[in-house]
Amino acid sequence: MKKMLPWLITILLAITLIVVAAFLLMNKWFSDDTGNAVNDTAQQVETKKLTADEIVAMTSEITDIKTNLADPDYIVSINFAFQLDTETAKEEFEKIKEIKIKPLIIKALADVKPQELNGAAGKDRLCSKLVNLINNTLTEGKLTQVEITNYILATI
Repeated sequence: MKKMLPWLITILLAITLIVVAAFLLMNKWFSDDTGNAVNDTAQQVETKKLTADEIVAMTSEITDIKTNLADPDYIVSINFAFQLDTETAKEEFEKIKEIKIKPLIIKALADVKPQELNGAAGKDRLCSKLVNLINNTLTEGKLTQVEITNYILATI
């Protein structure tokens, strides 16, 4: 037994170190990266203080979007205001909003469950998702902000 005691201590120490290392590295390996891309993109977009006239000149609206959500028993009627970084970006946005932007919004809403839109956090997640989707379609300028201007959720 005396000859095995140093080996037992060494093996127990090695197992303990492996478990501690695995526990510390587990957060790195199994981290939740679902919202990090949205947060990174949102942080990259800088918002500067604009006057009311500048905001109006660089804001476009899409109204009366009515579509089903992921749960077919629910329908949403929603309006959006989109603030872009330049007036040329707004002009491009105006040209493609019915043929490119509105279908993106409808597809994004089709993946959302009614419970995910509850509260300000749910609406903010939807707006962040739309910023990422729409910025990928724009060739000039960037979309800086999306606001929900009207929102009605109803059961069918």
